[in-house]
Amino acid sequence: MSDVYDRAQALEARQRAEAIARQQAATALMLATPGQSHCDDCGERIAEARRQAMPCCTRCVDCQSIRERRR
Repeated sequence: MSDVYDRAQALEARQRAEAIARQQAATALMLATPGQSHCDDCGERIAEARRQAMPCCTRCVDCQSIRERRR
């Protein structure tokens, strides 16, 4: 009976490791993708400090704050 549990545990560990690897790859790709120079919402230039802190940003700080408050 323990073989069934051992196989289930091994499967779960493998699936978890694969999911973590996929998430890390997606995050690395997102961070490697350059952001935009102008905000998607208002069209104003995104501050360089923000672009350095969040390389994949597509909104200025003000528009991102408004978007987060609405959620």
